[in-house]
Amino acid sequence: MPDAFARTLVTSALPYANGPIHLGHLAGAYLPADFYVRYLRLKGEEVVYVCGSDEGGVAILMRAQQEGRTPQEVIDTFHPIIHDGLRNAGISFDHYSRTSLPIHHQTAQDFFRELWKNGHLTTRTEEQLYDPKAQLFLADRFVKGTCPNCGYEEAYGDQCERCGTSLSPSELIDPRSTLSDAIPELRQTTHWYLPLGELQPQLEAFIASREGWKPNVLGQVNSWLTAGLRDRAITRDIPWGIPVPEDVAEEAGVDASGKVLYVWFDAPIGYVSATREWAEQTGDPDAWEPYWKGDDTRLVHFIGKDNIVFHCLIFPGMLLLRDGWKTPDQVPANEFLNLEGRKFSTSRGWALWLHDALERIDADQLRYGLGTMLPETKDADFNLADFQSRVNGELADVLGNFAHRALTFTARRFDGKVPPLGTPTADAQAALDAIAKAPALIGGHYASFRNRDALFATIDLARTGNKFFNDAAPWHQIKEDEAAAGSTIHVALQLCASLSILLEPVVPTAAAKLRAMLNLTGLRDSTPNGDADSTATLGWDDSGRPLLETGDAVNEPTVLFTKIEDDFVESERARLESAVPADEAEPEAAYAPLADEIAFDDFAKLDLRVGKVLVAEPVPKADRLLRLEVDLGFEKRQILSGLAEHFAPEDVVGRSVVVVANLAPRKMRGLESQGMILMAEDREGKLTFAAADGEPGSIVR
Repeated sequence: MPDAFARTLVTSALPYANGPIHLGHLAGAYLPADFYVRYLRLKGEEVVYVCGSDEGGVAILMRAQQEGRTPQEVIDTFHPIIHDGLRNAGISFDHYSRTSLPIHHQTAQDFFRELWKNGHLTTRTEEQLYDPKAQLFLADRFVKGTCPNCGYEEAYGDQCERCGTSLSPSELIDPRSTLSDAIPELRQTTHWYLPLGELQPQLEAFIASREGWKPNVLGQVNSWLTAGLRDRAITRDIPWGIPVPEDVAEEAGVDASGKVLYVWFDAPIGYVSATREWAEQTGDPDAWEPYWKGDDTRLVHFIGKDNIVFHCLIFPGMLLLRDGWKTPDQVPANEFLNLEGRKFSTSRGWALWLHDALERIDADQLRYGLGTMLPETKDADFNLADFQSRVNGELADVLGNFAHRALTFTARRFDGKVPPLGTPTADAQAALDAIAKAPALIGGHYASFRNRDALFATIDLARTGNKFFNDAAPWHQIKEDEAAAGSTIHVALQLCASLSILLEPVVPTAAAKLRAMLNLTGLRDSTPNGDADSTATLGWDDSGRPLLETGDAVNEPTVLFTKIEDDFVESERARLESAVPADEAEPEAAYAPLADEIAFDDFAKLDLRVGKVLVAEPVPKADRLLRLEVDLGFEKRQILSGLAEHFAPEDVVGRSVVVVANLAPRKMRGLESQGMILMAEDREGKLTFAAADGEPGSIVR
């Protein structure tokens, strides 16, 4: 990869237009991308951010058939709901498209046609499940049956939603059609296949060439590579989608009636067609090409973890088969967000829908609160009480309070003008130094896709301002030394000015409001606003220097953030519970049964010791294991533990743990594990560490 990129293309996963999106979707693929692109725009970098509604595939057809509507009616209902919700949440796309448009059909068919003409696709005739009642071949989601892995009786033909195993319809036990509940029969059909098996060496080289990819991404990708890639069908027999090109079907000698492109073939091509549509709307139809051809573009896909394989193996495989096309440089996939301790469930109604939530929650408050809970390294939980605490304790009490006090004092004691700095005290100089360091510190987090760290570092600068203001106590200073009080206010206002830029990616409305109070103008637009001030000169890096001159006029403050009341939290919880039908309520998980009774002498054989984790790191090609180095006081041990799906390595280092110290060593993944960490597993399968407060080596009795 080049040391520097001329431009950046950012994409977010295309949301299915078979329903509205909820806060879990927002946290997974859209809010993190928006933080990133706003940061890049403030840096003055050339960036294009595209997305669009995914309007093909089985999910659309299923909803249409269930509701007695046409697929077009379904997508025309939900596309504007999704688009408006994202726009109202401040997601600043350069272009938001939809895959039902002619430009996408043409782009996807051309892509398919080129792969075929260059000999990269094969056809294969196989037996597939067919519904004799509905007279349709059954695509993945049109089949339900018993999972061969865990025995779940409602598994779909592409994946078991209980155990997560990837499936094909033919693997299900006792399959049945979701369309008619008929027992399907096997019939022959012909489809086109992408040669992923042949592409594995190229894909392995591609993955090895990427830098800084997240462990959860590499873990999932490497598990697929280790298992060996198989050729994948990229067409389907369903009456909704992008038709297989007639010229390709004729050349292949295949009757293409009712055959469409597989949605996971055409959907990522939606990024290409959206970029083409953006270029046409800018008046330069060829402007899309540099973003998809050539190594001087940075390509970043923001997705949830359920889309990792498609964006890291299948779509890159398609791109590698097109000469000179760009493959992704980063795929910062996030884990899943839960809601009040439970999984988001659209079928059970357990969700906070974005378009609906924004009618009651301020967009800036939602962006900040959700931003502090992003599932960047592990599944996270959106808890309403925690959300209230973040908004009230950090946005209102720290940031809003600091800015209000500084501006109010300026208005009342310095005629609304920035007083001179004078000779700064040690504390004032420390605050100015914090301003100087902030852009690189916070920007480094954004550039590395650590959005939570960026938010926390930003609010820490506001805390620095609050503490400086309180410690200096200008209300006392002014009674004895007006110049000293003026210096304090000068530094406080400079902190506010820097924060008004550094906050722009997260709370853009409040940041603009703060700049208006400071009369600070000339900032680059963090949105792709065609009417932006072309003379703007201030950018991200300028937030590291004093931006206000002595004597500059500032305005009296208005409230930046209102607090969230307890009544709101209670009403939202009641709203959630009432949305769940009585017969769809999630059953309380059962306790695990007690194990067989043992004698005391059996227990006494265990040597349990307190240990302290010194090192924690992923085990290559093992997405569940962490390699730990544990200090037992009298010696250090290497222990392999299945914690990677529950904890990030940095969350484990420094913890005191309980170790089964006399367990026989065991070889795992070529490494020796010298003990076992004791964990508590609750009824939902969540792990917590067994508490241990003693010094390393202490015996646990």
